[in-house]
Amino acid sequence: MFADFDIRTSATTIHGTRGGSGPPLLLLHGIPETHLMWRHVAPRLARDFTVVATDLRGYGASGTGGAPHSMRALAVDQVEVMAHLGFDRFAVAGHDRGARCAYRMALDHRDTVTALAVLDIVPTAEAFARADRRFALGFWVWSFLAAPAPVPETLVSAAPEAFVDHMLDTWGQRPAAFPPEVREAYYEQFRDPERVHAICEQYRAAATLDVEHDEADRDTHRLTCPVLALWSAGGAVDTWYDPLAVWRQWAADVTGHRVAGGHFLPEEAPGETAAELRGFFSGTR
Repeated sequence: MFADFDIRTSATTIHGTRGGSGPPLLLLHGIPETHLMWRHVAPRLARDFTVVATDLRGYGASGTGGAPHSMRALAVDQVEVMAHLGFDRFAVAGHDRGARCAYRMALDHRDTVTALAVLDIVPTAEAFARADRRFALGFWVWSFLAAPAPVPETLVSAAPEAFVDHMLDTWGQRPAAFPPEVREAYYEQFRDPERVHAICEQYRAAATLDVEHDEADRDTHRLTCPVLALWSAGGAVDTWYDPLAVWRQWAADVTGHRVAGGHFLPEEAPGETAAELRGFFSGTR
């Protein structure tokens, strides 16, 4: 059984759900999703862990307020939520934007994060440093959403369904993994101008503050907790980078491998994703 909650943090309000028993484990979603993306994975993990899945600031039913919209700030939201729930130390798994929040949290709150799993990303500064023609064409969403307001806000709000479907259907490999009711939940947040603006502000922060924070930590402020990296076989992370080599520049204890499926691993390959997360976090207790 999972129970929903809304918790006021120092910057905004965070919506989420909690279930299971055992060591605490926080799950963070990516774009264009909400905590709903963990719907197949969270119940399996709840057999062994107290699972908390939240909507990041700006997404789902969480608040849109607070500034800046850097991952450092979004990480504080989540740390405060977990503290409110009684967890001063916990493990965290994140996908896409949630993974960027998760690794920043592990860098900034070393005594809080016990273990970290990152799904289908490399650090933000690493991605921008390696950006080329493939990146510009394949991940134009990064620069599009980071463009000055109100251009991306206006265009996304004019056709939210087309924008969400583009991400789900071109970044993923299994469109059927997103049934109509799930797509509708993802569409809904992009119909809200305040949410679209908050999400754009996060991408603007990614290209500025997040890169600055990463560069300040590069080579001097490494992740101290165990790290699991999983990525989509044949996807951008798999073909553009050597993911383990990249993450080993940021942490001493890194394991991981590619997973058959598209970018949205918790929805496209939920069984393997849950098994990998369970095994990793069970071994890091």
